[in-house]
Amino acid sequence: MAKTLFFGNLPWSVTSDDLARLVSEHAEVLSARVITDRDTGRSRGFGFVEVADEAAASVIEALNGYELNGRPLTVNEAQARPDRSDGGRGSRPGGDRRGPRRSF
Repeated sequence: MAKTLFFGNLPWSVTSDDLARLVSEHAEVLSARVITDRDTGRSRGFGFVEVADEAAASVIEALNGYELNGRPLTVNEAQARPDRSDGGRGSRPGGDRRGPRRSF
């Protein structure tokens, strides 16, 4: 089985291949992906790497806080995205980010 690890605070210049190479020094990489902005194609500064379950803890220990191009990495086990059943309009009932609906 595999675990997905979150890598945050990545330098903007890091590619998916760079991230895979870094992690491969500590574990076999099943997949690596740096998340990019859909409009500009520029890195958003975070990514995900999939490794074997038994290797996940050692990768986190070795690379969390590791300085890459002057930036300390944040590495932890990825969490599932929260359910966005509100349609992405905020969590306030009867309203959105602009405030509640008013009836006159």
